[in-house]
Amino acid sequence: MLNLTLLMIERVGLIIILAFFLVNFPPFRKLLFRQDGAAKFQLIIIFAFFTITANLIGIELSPDNSIHFNPLLLRIPAGYSVANIRILTVTVSGIIGGPMVGGVVGAVAGVHRVLQESLTNDALFYIPSSILIGILSGWFSNQKQHRFATMKPWHGFLIGLLMETIQMTFILIFSPTGWRLVRYIAIPMITVSALGTSVFLSIVALYFRQEVDVQATQTRSVLQLALKTLPAFRQGLNYKSAQEVANLMLKYTNFDAIGITDKQKILAFVGAGSDHHIAGQPILTDLSLKAIQSGEVQIANNFHEINCSEPKCPLHSAIVVPLFIKEQIIGSLKVYYKEQWRLSPVEIQLGMGLGEILAMQIMLGDMERQTELVKDAEIKSLHAQVNPHFFFNAINTIVAVMRQDSEKARELLIQLSTYFRANLMGSREVVIPLSQEFKHVRAYLSLEQARFPGRYRVLFSNAVSENALVPPFTIQILVENAVRHAFNPKMKDQQIKVGVSQVANALKIVVADNGHGIDPHILKQLGHQVVDSQSGSGTALQNLTARFAGLYGEAANLDIQSSSEGTTITVKIPFQEGKQK
Repeated sequence: MLNLTLLMIERVGLIIILAFFLVNFPPFRKLLFRQDGAAKFQLIIIFAFFTITANLIGIELSPDNSIHFNPLLLRIPAGYSVANIRILTVTVSGIIGGPMVGGVVGAVAGVHRVLQESLTNDALFYIPSSILIGILSGWFSNQKQHRFATMKPWHGFLIGLLMETIQMTFILIFSPTGWRLVRYIAIPMITVSALGTSVFLSIVALYFRQEVDVQATQTRSVLQLALKTLPAFRQGLNYKSAQEVANLMLKYTNFDAIGITDKQKILAFVGAGSDHHIAGQPILTDLSLKAIQSGEVQIANNFHEINCSEPKCPLHSAIVVPLFIKEQIIGSLKVYYKEQWRLSPVEIQLGMGLGEILAMQIMLGDMERQTELVKDAEIKSLHAQVNPHFFFNAINTIVAVMRQDSEKARELLIQLSTYFRANLMGSREVVIPLSQEFKHVRAYLSLEQARFPGRYRVLFSNAVSENALVPPFTIQILVENAVRHAFNPKMKDQQIKVGVSQVANALKIVVADNGHGIDPHILKQLGHQVVDSQSGSGTALQNLTARFAGLYGEAANLDIQSSSEGTTITVKIPFQEGKQK
């Protein structure tokens, strides 16, 4: 019995070596992730070979249970028996492939075993027993959830133990030499088969988990990639953004080449084959054209399926994913390998996922761009609403001054020109330097004080760089409001103070007057809505608040404090400094 056990271990070792080489064969690893009929057929072929091999390298036993050394059991003499590891291979086929694969492989194993005994009736029971074992092992594995990948070694041992015990039971009941044979071979075959099943499954499960780990690593890479590629599409899908994203994808994935196209031409191509897949050229491969025309993912497993026009193209497998934006195809993402075998189900899923992410980011970039355009249009529209009647008053003032002091009128015309220029520039810019805003304000005050000489004083205090950026008309509107609404004709020593400073990361602008204050009933409405007042509607402040919200969101703040002693308006916006001119 000891000799038989050692010989059985030797046979199991051979099968384990074959299993080790099998799991190192990439096409086989692909089959572990697939559930389709083609995959099951291929598993049947593979395990049928294993089980026939197990029959052929079996150990021949004479009627008295002595061992006959025969290197290859093509035929078994009458009265002789065989100890083999056939059940191990049938069990493993069922665990990996499921009940159907296990059952078919079991049928092949049983038929071949019967053929070894020249179709004698005494051996026919091997067919149903092998089929039953294959189906049961598949049922135990719950193959649809890849349970074999999470099986512990002792799970495989117990399943192998049970399946070989079922086979021994059939031999005991149906074989003419039942008890005599079983009492000699049962312990070695059951033990060795159980151990072999455990080791075989451990090897397969190890490589399966490695594939899953690779998938998890790729998922992390895709998340990093998603964060880094989103800013690239803020200007849409073009040569620059496509090239930037293609380079990032090549860096964060294990593909050999990445291509991005629109519907007609290549926008970017990096990696192997970039010497003839060149940005700006028409799409070269029929595979890409088919993906764009059909709107379906295209997979090529060899060079001929890619059908590149360059005969020396190094790319031999590919995934082409059409990019959809609002149900419209705008282009494609192409990922390539130089080897055929590297295109596993994990890589296929990764390529499809990258295509979906890419399309989503292009759409998000387009939405962000449209939002900015709308926001910019709103801001420019608000700029255009700045009090136009001021211009008519200024012109009338200059006409009146011209009759008495032509030089003063000339100066006022220059200030009016400065004011006009500031308005035109402000309508085109979102933010301007503080120095430009001060010129605008001083031009306005010069014209106003020409109309009402000596009525009020304006004091400026600036503690920040004049390159600090502010939205156009910010100070001008606040000063104009004070000039128009803060004072009555009987008031004396009328003052407006303008102060600019930096507080932490904010630019603080304070415009304060010593006027009669604002009616408390309308104070809370100012800056938020049009108010019902004889002195004004509050439109300018409402526009200013709307611009702040569009530019800075919640980071901007406009506060109005007012009493009978005067009004103080405080503006805080994020501090930004432009380039020095």
